[in-house]
Amino acid sequence: MRPSTIKQQVSAGGVIFRQRDGVIEICLIATKGGTVWCLPKGIVDTGERPEDTALREVKEETGLEAEIIDKIGKISYWYFMKDDNTKYHKTVHFYLMHYLKGSTDDHDWEVDDSRWYSLQEAERLVSYKGDREILGKAKEMILSRRQL
Repeated sequence: MRPSTIKQQVSAGGVIFRQRDGVIEICLIATKGGTVWCLPKGIVDTGERPEDTALREVKEETGLEAEIIDKIGKISYWYFMKDDNTKYHKTVHFYLMHYLKGSTDDHDWEVDDSRWYSLQEAERLVSYKGDREILGKAKEMILSRRQL
């Protein structure tokens, strides 16, 4: 068996939030047959700024339009694609986004579902450790903004 190829991959995504009846809500997407809940994200296209990717991917995967408030941070992880014997080192840049308009019913075919959850429910539901860390940072940012 030949050694694995190693490739770098850069993605961007967002934590989109709104306040409804005094409750902070976060939009999550479901993948893998609705069994995995995560934050919307996607690959940065050649020549595209990560901020533009994040806005585009949030709109495609959630059906929602948003504005970027600030950068939350980034996560990095490795994954393996058996089909092409490639190890990927992926870095994902995340942005805090305020909901402007749109409906979660308008998400694209890449995701199984898109829904609003209270911040507490979102923290409980999110499947990946990296997403949980980003959501925790987003929570701190949102709560500190509310006190201004």
